[in-house]
Amino acid sequence: MGLFITFEGGEGCGKSYQSKKLSAWLSKAGYGVVLTYEPGGTVLGNELRKLLKKKNDTPIEPLVELMLFNASRAQLVSEVIRPALDQGNIVICDRFADSTTVYQGYARGLDMTVVEQINAVAMQNIRPDLTILLDMPSDAGLKRKGTGIYDRFENEEPEFHERVRQGFLDLIKKEKDRWLIIDGTLSRTEIATYIRRKVESLLSKRQ
Repeated sequence: MGLFITFEGGEGCGKSYQSKKLSAWLSKAGYGVVLTYEPGGTVLGNELRKLLKKKNDTPIEPLVELMLFNASRAQLVSEVIRPALDQGNIVICDRFADSTTVYQGYARGLDMTVVEQINAVAMQNIRPDLTILLDMPSDAGLKRKGTGIYDRFENEEPEFHERVRQGFLDLIKKEKDRWLIIDGTLSRTEIATYIRRKVESLLSKRQ
């Protein structure tokens, strides 16, 4: 079985950049690496991504949003994540089920038991070995995005983004061993160094 690493955080925290940097570093070190993302990562998932993130003019009920994210996730697990792990690869995913728990549960206000049950079905017993949270004030993350076109989630009110941040911090309290929390306001180089040290330690223990 391979190693499954996920990146989490609010909007503009830098997780997409750091997931790509980690993937490149591990590949250079000779590891088999599969880099993917949510929602998306498959043909079906990418179509759902357009609906979930880009279609600001398409109203989506929170429960429907939950179902769509998990439809994308179930396809990604079946088509990409599980096969790669079975082959002994390291899978790095930019967002996974924790994002759904936080965005649709904590921030949208859906019943947490329902969110967790639906997430569990889509995950198909696949859980991250390490989850890296890049934590920073929600307003600072949004400022990083600049004044360009915002997607459905970036356009939410400040209170929504603060609930997202607090949701992630609450999840860490429940499962501390799985999480690595890093100050997202640090430089990209500092963040990458912390991540590499943690991953090196995890790989060393496994070997």
